[in-house]
Amino acid sequence: MGVHGVKAVFFDLDNTLVDTAAAGRRAIEEVMSALRSKHHCGEGEARVICEKVQDKLLKECHDPAKMCITDLRISHWEEAIQETIGGEVNRNLAAECYFLWKTTRLQHLTLAEDTRDMLTELRKGVRLLLLTNGDRQTQREKIEACACQPYFDAIVVGGEQKEEKPAPSIFHYCCDLLGVQPAECVMVGDSLDTDIQGGLNAGLKATVWLNKAMTTPVDASPVPHYIISSVLDLPAVLQKMEHKVNAKLGTDHMAGSNETH
Repeated sequence: MGVHGVKAVFFDLDNTLVDTAAAGRRAIEEVMSALRSKHHCGEGEARVICEKVQDKLLKECHDPAKMCITDLRISHWEEAIQETIGGEVNRNLAAECYFLWKTTRLQHLTLAEDTRDMLTELRKGVRLLLLTNGDRQTQREKIEACACQPYFDAIVVGGEQKEEKPAPSIFHYCCDLLGVQPAECVMVGDSLDTDIQGGLNAGLKATVWLNKAMTTPVDASPVPHYIISSVLDLPAVLQKMEHKVNAKLGTDHMAGSNETH
């Protein structure tokens, strides 16, 4: 599928191509179950521990130069257990919870067949790049788990770069990798703050916001060029862009013809 003016599409990973949130929920359920059955936690305690960890993950600030992600995340579980149950610090239990959470989450990260088919079809006409923020180890493990490498011409992880989305530099780095101009690229992602704002900052041709819940953004949010409720709607958006370009070319041609008479 050739698209006039569009030479490359950049895709976000988490909650765009793969349902990381759903995989995370399955992982939390698994840990809660283990805490209850194996470690005799009450249901309420197990739930509180897991909620505290989720809160810590949301607020996480990670400097890989100071601590590896594994140690940091084990410490989240350690703190949550200590804050909830008290008693002696239990590093072994914290590590067990972390690795169970991590392996379960990775097991449930899948690139759906219809998404794979769409990427394969798209790649016949445009170049595809995966652009994901996050810690290098964590994101590379996810990429490996969902086996998405074969569908992309390049993969860029924010944690391996000087700056992450929404900084223009990482988008321009992606353009250089593929040998394309920002005005020839489209960014697709679920985050207004990183994917859409980043695409706008970098001067990309278009930004496509994946809004599965079809929620209304707050007034101060960046405004995407297009909104879709499923990543599978992307080919239709690209076709719409192509029709717009063709219509404009037709209009320009007509204007040119009129001028000559």
